[in-house]
This record gives sequence, C-alpha cells and structure tokens, in this order.
Amino acid sequence: MKYFNLSLLVIFISMNFLIAQSNESCPCCSENHKAFDFWLGDWTVYNTKGEIVGTNKIVKMQEGCVLQENWKSLKSSNTGTSYNFFDLSDSTWNQIWISSTGNILKLKGNINSDGAMVLKSKLEKSSKGNYYNQIIWSKNDDGSVTQQWDILNKNNETISQAFEGIYRKIKSNHK
Repeated sequence: MKYFNLSLLVIFISMNFLIAQSNESCPCCSENHKAFDFWLGDWTVYNTKGEIVGTNKIVKMQEGCVLQENWKSLKSSNTGTSYNFFDLSDSTWNQIWISSTGNILKLKGNINSDGAMVLKSKLEKSSKGNYYNQIIWSKNDDGSVTQQWDILNKNNETISQAFEGIYRKIKSNHK
C-alpha cells in the first residue's frame, strides 16, 4: 500500500509538471488571447462610399502574444503600425499605434457582449476641449470587419467620427 501511494504521488507530480510545461509552451493560447483573431489577415480597406482607402496586414507575432498591424494609405504616404496584446495583469486588450507622421495612440479595452473589440484612450487634453478616442472593430456576417473610430467628449458622447472603414480580405491567387 505504501508503494502504491508513493507511485500515485509520483504520477500526480509528473502530470502536474507536464500540464505546467504545456501551458508554458503556449502562454498566449487562451481564449482571451485569441479574442482579436478575427482581425488577422491581409485586407483591402474601403470607406463607407465603397472607395479603397488603403491596405492593412494583421499578423500574429511573439508566439501568438502580439497582433501587429501594418497600415498603408492609398491616397497619401501615411503608414502606421500598431501592436495589440492581451494584458493578463488587468485582463484588458491594449493597442499602441505609431504612424509615419509621429502620431501615437494608446488604447485599452476588451471584447463586448456583441463580440466587437472596443478600445478607448485615456482622456486627451486639447485647447479645443478634452476628448477620448474610441475604436470599435466588429465582425460582419460576410467575413469583413468594420472599424469605427469615434471622438467622444468627457461625458462619453460622440462628437465626431475620425474614420470608418470596412476591411475585406485580399483573395490569394495561390491554391
């Protein structure tokens, strides 16, 4: 009986070690880390009039812990990159956007009950008034994604829309 209990203890410790190792081998494989995966891909971006405004490539990096955005405007030389990640310390999604014009935007939020990603900045100070940036990415039934960027006043009321784009996957010529 003594050896049986010892054997069970060894098996139990071994199983816990293997489970811990498998979690460490993929620390960003949780459902929370996959919540923004609907934005992954190569996209052509259209405005609400159906005109192409740019392209965007969203890729996973760092063993799935980071989504990197690579934006290129069609009508200007503006480009930008964002890094998007789920922060375990506060269970939020975060985005840091840096554009070729030197603009930096920091956003924080999460998936809402409709499955849309909602990220918002801290209150920005401006001579024209204080405001928030809020960007919402919504999955559409046809596989496209709508990105809506609103400017909100300090009471969280929309005062203007900075951008609305519809992302459509670029079809690959490879079979």
